[in-house]
Amino acid sequence: MSFIERAAKRLQELRQTSESPFEHASMLDESVRAPEPVAEAVPAPRRHSRRVEIDVERLGRLGMVTPLDPKSRVAEEFRVIKRPILRNVGAKGAAPVADANLVMVTSALAGEGKSTTSVNLAMSIAMELDHTVLLVDADVSRPTVPSMLGISEERGLLDLLTDETLDVSDVLLRTNIEKLSVLPAGLAQSRATELLSSVAMCRLLKDLATRYSDRIIIFDSPPLLPSNESRALATLMGQIVVVVAAESTTHAALKQALATIETCPVKLLMLNKSRVSSGTGYGNYGSYGYGYGSQSV
Repeated sequence: MSFIERAAKRLQELRQTSESPFEHASMLDESVRAPEPVAEAVPAPRRHSRRVEIDVERLGRLGMVTPLDPKSRVAEEFRVIKRPILRNVGAKGAAPVADANLVMVTSALAGEGKSTTSVNLAMSIAMELDHTVLLVDADVSRPTVPSMLGISEERGLLDLLTDETLDVSDVLLRTNIEKLSVLPAGLAQSRATELLSSVAMCRLLKDLATRYSDRIIIFDSPPLLPSNESRALATLMGQIVVVVAAESTTHAALKQALATIETCPVKLLMLNKSRVSSGTGYGNYGSYGYGYGSQSV
């Protein structure tokens, strides 16, 4: 059959089905027509942390470390106290320390000065040229960091762990001290221990620790012996500072407390409230020792 005969036959078939060849061509055009352009997604508005004012002069009157008096006695004491911590962060210690920028401050019992130490340590490190500091109030049952700094209690750590719609920037507080930010404890939760040892907490710590490479995170945690929260948190830390009240904490209590955090690679002991001045002239915080892995006391 010739080409002309085949074309005529096809035209006859189209007439029999009442379909115009032009309609057929139109249908073919529809089938190959380019898809409609998809509108580009509009990026979500950038979230910003709220800024709060810390009354630095008030902290100075309370005998705390402040940038207004970098040569004060307490400021000089904390220059000594932070030194081994910063060496570990900079991988200049006796051995490499994983997650060295995650630092927990605790004590065996309540009333030994661990919250004051947390704030002073954070203030002192914030005065460094090469580091920024995030102070986390992880004493979720009895948060004291906001009252010490003179700021209101806000949403914070526990809210991040229970509300997936929240971002760190929603609850993190920037301060008038350039390199210091604060993360409050947040609303009280009955499952605080489980939350602090959860997968969500691990993800949060990784985000906090890696979002800024120069950031050191100080956790003011509950005392080790009366609570379970600090023991759960300790398993995620790189360094732990244990504050020991001079002439108050017993050898047995300290030994028991250290046994609860034996998995942490670095445990640093700080003698607080000492009435005897050390050879360096620092009497309030007394001596300061540190060790790697298991240690005797």
